[in-house]
Order: sequence, then structure tokens, then C-alpha cells
Amino acid sequence: MASSASFAALVMILGLVLVFGVIVPGAEARPRAFFVFGDSLVDSGNNNYLATTARANAPPYGIDYPTHMPTGRFSNGYNIPDLISQKIGTESPLPYLSPQLTGEKLLIGANFASAGIGILNDTGIQFVNIIRMYRQLENFREYRSRVEALIGASEAKTLVNQALVLITVGGNDFVNNYYLVPNSVRSQQYPLPEYVKFLISEYRKHLKKLHGFGVRRVLVTGTGPLGCVPAEMAQRSTNGECSAELQEAAALFNPQLERMLLDLNRKIGSDVFIAANTAQMHNNFISNPEAFGFTTSKVACCGQGPYNGIGLCTAISNLCPNRDLYAFWDPFHPSEKANRIIVEEIMSGSQTYMNPMNLSTILALDATT
Repeated sequence: MASSASFAALVMILGLVLVFGVIVPGAEARPRAFFVFGDSLVDSGNNNYLATTARANAPPYGIDYPTHMPTGRFSNGYNIPDLISQKIGTESPLPYLSPQLTGEKLLIGANFASAGIGILNDTGIQFVNIIRMYRQLENFREYRSRVEALIGASEAKTLVNQALVLITVGGNDFVNNYYLVPNSVRSQQYPLPEYVKFLISEYRKHLKKLHGFGVRRVLVTGTGPLGCVPAEMAQRSTNGECSAELQEAAALFNPQLERMLLDLNRKIGSDVFIAANTAQMHNNFISNPEAFGFTTSKVACCGQGPYNGIGLCTAISNLCPNRDLYAFWDPFHPSEKANRIIVEEIMSGSQTYMNPMNLSTILALDATT
């Protein structure tokens, strides 16, 4: 009798081990992974590991981050990937180049973004060592191999399939390429409408490759209002107006980007790519900053010269005492408060802002599958 009871107890214990072994370490037990690709709007510190001038590794960057220290984010505090991570209930993914991105941290995801890059390989050449888009995609392939070694090929495939992806790129192809200098190589090669078509066709190739790697939910942001950032106003504005030529570039690019994404979805047969109309999100608080609690959308909090738009934000720059009153943190990048407004629209915005659906809808749909 004792032997029989012991055997029954052993079977029960083994059964519990099997049950909990499946439930606890499986993909269901983890928050969905989050991957980020793009430029300085979403770079969380990769460029800190590179010999480049496109870095945000010195004060006052990070002044409102929890550590009050620079992190490589081009922000006074959190950037858009941080705020999306908070919304989906996970940690912010580490920069891919971070030595800390090992073990369980890999399963949270990774940030592959690099300040200064564009859709095209020749964008941002003045920054020399930056991680161009083709290389970000190669890094993602390497990342997947590292995850396969950690949890197996099947689990890694599931992790990637179920992940959320954010990609933000395109603005630098105008401000740090086509319009960087008068009579730039690209502006001599293409009139603006043809250049935009070329960018869209090249972007499509990147996105198709990303889909081929197994991602199934991709938030794709458009450019901001390129002609209204303090840096461009400082160079091109005579009495506080936005730069017409850069605004025209954004007005051509963003609708074509959205159409391309919806066309990709039709060909795939699934809503993989989500167009985030960040230009309109920005334009709302640029045209009426007071409605969002800003005192200005023309002057950067940190900088120098007209509109604080000349040069870099450094320790000797003008620095506003209250970052929440400024739509722009530095000559190019939104403040943390502006980023929060953008992420709220990404979460719950109407189809005007998020097409074909917002992130809240994505999370609800994916929770049922």
C-alpha cells in the first residue's frame, strides 16, 4: 500500500511539473516583444556605441528622464518607444548594441534605431558611423539567431510573429539629404515629386524584407511637419512661418506612404502595416499649441540662435526651465510631453490618425487570437 501511494504521489508531482512547465516558461507567460527601427526620433542609445557626431550622450539630454542623466535618447526624458512600451506593459527594449542585451533581456525585444539614418544609404553621410536601414535589418536577422539559440527556433518564430514593431524613418531623407545643401546630389538627380516616389519604392523594399523576417504588426510613422521644426525655421523662415518647400515635401511623402502601406496589406491579405499620421498629430499642436498646454511650438527648449534652432543642444545652450511648455525639446526633436500626445493618438486615435486601426484595437484583436 505504501509503495502504491508513493507511486501515485510521484505521478501527481510529475503531472504538476509538466503542467506548470508548459504554462510558466512558454510564450504566453511573457509580454509581447517590441522591436524598434529608424532614426533619432526613436533611437534609445545605439549611437552612443558608435564614433559619430549624431549622439545625445551629454547633458542636458535626459534632464527629465528618471535618472536625470543622458541616455542617448534625443529627448529631455522618455521617447516614443519608451511610452509605447509603457502602454503595452513591457520594459523599453534595450539598444541592440548594448552589452546588457543578453539572456532574458533579449526576449523583451530590441531597439535597432540609429540617429541620422534615412530610407536611403546616402542619407546622413555627414554623420559617418551610423546604422543604416539595411544594416538595422541585418542586425534583426542576427538578433533572431541569438533568440533561437536561447529558446529554440519554434519559440523564436512565435516571439517574432507576435511582436509589435515600430519604424520611424524618412524625415532625414529630406533634411539631411535632399535639402541639406543647395543643389544637393539628390535634388539634381530628381525633382521633388520623383524623389518622393523613389523614397516610397525604396521604403517598400525595406518593409517587405521586415515582413519576410516574420513580423506581423508594424506601426509605421510618417514624417513630422519638416518645415516647422526650429532648426529649419532658423535657417529658412523670415518672420516665423514654416518652410514651404519642406512642408511640401512632407505633404507629398506622407499620403503616398499611407497608400503604399495599405497596398502592401492588400497584397499580403492582412493588416500587417499600420500608418500613423504623425504629421497631422504634430500639426495639431503646431497650429494651436495653447490647446495642448504649450506656450510655443516655434522655439526649442534647448538650443541657441533664432528659435533656439541653430546647432546642437549642449550644456552651454539656452535651456527653458519648464520643458512641458515647449512642443520641441531641441532644434529637431519633440519634447517628452509632445511625445506623450503623439503616443495617445497612436493608442486611441481615429482612422484620420491611425489607418487601418489604432494600437488599442490591435492589442484587443491580438489578445483574442
